[in-house]
Amino acid sequence: MERLKIFDENMNPIGEASREEVHQIGHWHEVFHCWFISKEQEKDYIYLQLRSKNKIDYPDLLDITAAGHLLAHETVEDGVREIHEELGVEVSLEKLESLGILNYSVTKKGFIDNEFAHVYLHTFAGGLDEFVLQPEEVAGIVKADFNEFFRFWMGEVDELRVVGFEENQDGLRIPIDKTVGRTAFVEHEDGFYQGVVELIRAKL
Repeated sequence: MERLKIFDENMNPIGEASREEVHQIGHWHEVFHCWFISKEQEKDYIYLQLRSKNKIDYPDLLDITAAGHLLAHETVEDGVREIHEELGVEVSLEKLESLGILNYSVTKKGFIDNEFAHVYLHTFAGGLDEFVLQPEEVAGIVKADFNEFFRFWMGEVDELRVVGFEENQDGLRIPIDKTVGRTAFVEHEDGFYQGVVELIRAKL
């Protein structure tokens, strides 16, 4: 059973708990987030993962490029493993740029998610064909124009075009080119997305 370090709201350690208990009680815990960006023909893009339909939490929704919980015995540096596990891309910590720690809280029926997110940025030089997905976690990868992604989360537009692929149960890649609204995304607080896009834009 996975165990996570738990904290009070000021990020002081208070012990450990199972992942199930963490989300039942709403303990604050640590996660690792990494956003991929790229520049193509002088235009900035941001990459998003499509979560597997079989995920217990937020299935079939668009999310951070790579992310995961930090287990009780892990450091933030260990979170880099999530990138290779989920996306099949080898990235070292030295290739990531820290955007700091963002905290957010989401409460749903029977599920309380209070997270301290260690957020990183990675400038990706590859293409969509370089991703090797972990099917139980990730169903596809899409990218969006970063300027439009920024406007989308700042409330200036209500739709966003995403382009990429989804893998079917046979491992075949089905092209994606569609317009989505906010309900297509994991329901982090809008303030979380706004904080992230502002931090990323400052780095571009």
